[in-house]
Amino acid sequence: MGAKNKGNFLNNLTFIIPFILTVFGIFMIYEASSISASRIFNDTFYFVKHQSGWLVLAIGVFLLFYNLDYHLLHGFSLLMLLGNLFLLLLVFLPGLYSEVLGAKRWLNIGGFRLQPSEFTKLTLIVYLSAWFTNKEKERFLAFILLTSVLIGLVMLQPDMGTAFILGAMASFLYFLSGAPLSHFLILFSGALSIGGLMILTSPYRLQRVITFLNPASDLQGIGYHINQINIALSLGGWFGVGFGNSRQKFQFLPEAHTDSIFAIIGENFGLIGTSLILGAYIVFFIHTFKQIREVKDRLGFLLGSGILLLILLQVLVNLGAMVQLLPLTGIPLPFISYGGSSLLTFYALIGILANIIKHNKRHAK
Repeated sequence: MGAKNKGNFLNNLTFIIPFILTVFGIFMIYEASSISASRIFNDTFYFVKHQSGWLVLAIGVFLLFYNLDYHLLHGFSLLMLLGNLFLLLLVFLPGLYSEVLGAKRWLNIGGFRLQPSEFTKLTLIVYLSAWFTNKEKERFLAFILLTSVLIGLVMLQPDMGTAFILGAMASFLYFLSGAPLSHFLILFSGALSIGGLMILTSPYRLQRVITFLNPASDLQGIGYHINQINIALSLGGWFGVGFGNSRQKFQFLPEAHTDSIFAIIGENFGLIGTSLILGAYIVFFIHTFKQIREVKDRLGFLLGSGILLLILLQVLVNLGAMVQLLPLTGIPLPFISYGGSSLLTFYALIGILANIIKHNKRHAK
């Protein structure tokens, strides 16, 4: 039985595609960060070493969630939520957080830097899926209160991109559980109003929207980032400049190894290379969607659907920003961008996905 499960795990595209993307991402992290790592830390492999260490830990997290019966998450959902709320609150305590570019999103604990908002993606999916396994007529206000608290804490960091993804994913699960259309209209209009207000009352966010609409409006200011992304992608052409020959890695492109790593991939490997990356994501989504839609268990179906939508949203938001279909939001590219908290979260999520698929196949026989 153990050997059989091991074979299923090693041949499962739900794991193998993200793993290949992560290994490829480590090479691209080196390409994107070697110059800055050498200048700041005197070690060209600084970020590569860290991401490789996170990958080892992430595989352990994947195996934990893959082998743990996902039905047990129902009982742990409230504890996970409370623990995540505690971490989100710790971010605002002096001496515990790291501030980067005006954002307070990271906790410094025991030499590790963690981003609680990333873990919120996992805990919110688990908690809502467990909650929605039982049908209730009067939970709209409770749902709004819960999601508003979590999203509000993320917005205060501030992290509007993650807040948007959390809100969209939570709303999707709410309506997948059988909520009426009228609730959707209320949530959509409310989110649109609050989002517009947040943009209009924040000069920085408003300037980002203006720059999105007209990237040439402030080339040396807030428009610098998107214009450097455009330069990287245009340099790549059809086939790219070749691995190791990036010009943008010489600290022209901000966040090159994190949020903007797709631009470095485009510069190195061109349209052909980026199309292969996009193709890998598409195969992952199609394969996993086919598996999840066959799941009869309500908890498994809600968990799988929420996870799949979350990954899809994050890929679309990141790539949409890279090709100027969406404003820049600081959302990392799943499995590829540098970041330990993001990697741990996504490997936990695909562990749950693979677990659900495994159980569904077992019960279908």
